[in-house]
Amino acid sequence: MSRQGLVSLWFSGARLVLTLALPVAITAQAATTAPAPIPSRLEAFSRAHAAVVGIRVSVADGAASSETLGRERVGSGVVIGKDGMILTIGYLMLEAQSIQIVTQDNKTLPAQAVAYDQATGFGLVKTILPLDINPVGLGKLDEVDMGEALMAATGTQSQGTAGDVNMVHLVGKRPFSGYWEYHIESAAFTSPPIGNHSGAPLFNQRGEVIGIGSLLVGDAIGQNRRFPGNMFVPVDLLKPILAEMQQTGSTRSSHRPWIGISSTEQEGRVKIIRVSKDSPAQRAGLEPGDLVLAVDGYKVATLEELYKKLWDRKDPDGEITLTVLQGADLKTIRLQAVDRMRTMRKAAGI
Repeated sequence: MSRQGLVSLWFSGARLVLTLALPVAITAQAATTAPAPIPSRLEAFSRAHAAVVGIRVSVADGAASSETLGRERVGSGVVIGKDGMILTIGYLMLEAQSIQIVTQDNKTLPAQAVAYDQATGFGLVKTILPLDINPVGLGKLDEVDMGEALMAATGTQSQGTAGDVNMVHLVGKRPFSGYWEYHIESAAFTSPPIGNHSGAPLFNQRGEVIGIGSLLVGDAIGQNRRFPGNMFVPVDLLKPILAEMQQTGSTRSSHRPWIGISSTEQEGRVKIIRVSKDSPAQRAGLEPGDLVLAVDGYKVATLEELYKKLWDRKDPDGEITLTVLQGADLKTIRLQAVDRMRTMRKAAGI
């Protein structure tokens, strides 16, 4: 991306913020301090963009994650260490058999998985050969104001193609519960949406990475309002666990009970929409359409409540009792949870 191109994107993003600020009701929370001059922002964005890489992953036949994520995966990452350490979203490199990094000058380098943290969703990979790319610093989501213009970048993922740079703005900071037994206390939501979001770094105006792209969402501003955008996992969650990830390949928080359901919230209840193959939930007889009403006798009405009750135990392989409405029948179902990290093959390198 040329300097002129980044300038054009910056002004487009700035106009977008002004256009959308009023309907999104973020003007009251806009930054009160004067922004940095455009040249300094442009230089920061240019340095940040230079640290973005593409990631290509292949997983082995029979990998548990291939059922939902596929065997061939592509995404992005960002160099955060002088030793070539790359931060990305963990689902890209789950059970990876081979990993390749594609630089912006179309060089393809072999890499290996370093760590995966199931609790946050972060993944770390590192090239086997030296990577001559300057790392970026880690910023803070808390220091970003609502409505602030940010840069989301994607890496080159195949020969002859280029990555992309997108100017977006922050429209939400709030907890996030995913349908796949996932919850974080803070997430960043941006708009307009970018399609190739997996592992895409989100940068503040100082060129620091503040989040890693996870998924597309239809309610970026929350409040049950239709407003498409993206959810980024903030690097604020990475800082306390980065050393542990590098030393052990995971974190203690990743080892927690998993039962194998995908769920959604519906009219104050938790509804199962999918049951993973060979999971504790499938073996216990849970089915799509079932409503989970309680965990170990404690009522649950949201995904957050469900997950926190499932994880509120020291033994990840312990027995769990669910109260479930299956059709017209109210049932008490006992199942043996498992440590999800032990059900998946370790990526090569971890």
